[in-house]
Amino acid sequence: MKLDAIDLKIIAALRRDGRMTKLKLAEAANLSPAACWERLRRLEESGVIKGYTAIVDLEADAPRTTVIVEISLKSHQQADFRRFEEAVAREPAIIACDATGGGIDYILRVVVPDIDSYQRLIDRLLAPQIGIERYFSYVVTKTVRLAGDVG
Repeated sequence: MKLDAIDLKIIAALRRDGRMTKLKLAEAANLSPAACWERLRRLEESGVIKGYTAIVDLEADAPRTTVIVEISLKSHQQADFRRFEEAVAREPAIIACDATGGGIDYILRVVVPDIDSYQRLIDRLLAPQIGIERYFSYVVTKTVRLAGDVG
């Protein structure tokens, strides 16, 4: 789908405030509400806009510790990757897991109440059947930007 300047205005406005009313969105894009609604529907149906999300302040209710973890597996067969990914999917504290190319196999983003909780999670992941060869942990001291942040 080819995007024009008006589509980009709509996308930029939604990135700033995904909950804005359709009337405000139309004003931001300098369109009539009906024309804006039609473009928005087209952007959603084509998959350009995949969904809407909330930016959550995890510190709002209680302090949290975020840890970035590099993971290398012992073996690199399809079953090994599947087994690791299934183990990761069972851990709600792992909020992101990316498979990577290069020297490491995965990068995890883990959010836990404290370092002790993180260590218990790692102990579970180090079970022999999961297949981790080595891991490196990096405690996040300050989050500069999250996906969805604009400004």
